[in-house]
Amino acid sequence: MRLNEKTLPAFVFIILYILTFPAAVAHGTDTLKSVDAPGDLSTLEQQVLSELNLARTHPRQYASHLLELRKHFKDRNLHRSGNVIIETREGVSAVDEAVRFLRSAKPLSPLKRSEGMSRGAGDHVREQGPAGMTGHDSADGKKPWDRVSRYGKWQRTIGENISYGSDDAGMVVMGLIIDDGVPDRGHRKNIFNPEFRVAGVACGPHAIYGTMCVMIFAGGFLEN
Repeated sequence: MRLNEKTLPAFVFIILYILTFPAAVAHGTDTLKSVDAPGDLSTLEQQVLSELNLARTHPRQYASHLLELRKHFKDRNLHRSGNVIIETREGVSAVDEAVRFLRSAKPLSPLKRSEGMSRGAGDHVREQGPAGMTGHDSADGKKPWDRVSRYGKWQRTIGENISYGSDDAGMVVMGLIIDDGVPDRGHRKNIFNPEFRVAGVACGPHAIYGTMCVMIFAGGFLEN
């Protein structure tokens, strides 16, 4: 198995970092309740998965959401309701680039939800959230594929995005698509990777950033 890991700051929500875990070639075979009940998706988790699928299946139409967001930029700052100011690195140029991408992107099939992958994502939320940790590695050095492998067998390819700081599904997914400050747009590539067919999502409280959401993608998953 060959793996290249890259962790880069992106779309900064005050001091928020969204992290990406690029895809790896695999075996060659084809409110916030998830931390307590990993078999059921919370409202936020359902919304994140639905938002990912909306972007994948209707990319041209989804560009309109980014254009609406663009109206709230002043210089490099995104102004939200409640006097919240989101500092970005690239400003509207990253939004415009993302819009161009969406307008030229081909529609993809929706991601099917995997319970086992959601449980693996939930394990990461339960460990990191109370401790205020960030990153893709577990405290014992386990990787994303190690966590989901407790619950089944992933197939072909696997990737992970993590968002810290937003409890709004639209902002989570738009931030990952815009990928502000990430030169290779690794989060966006994960979302629009046609090799990804299934996904697990888990969100929960985070001691420093308020909320975190883990999204893990794979070419397939055989549930235990």
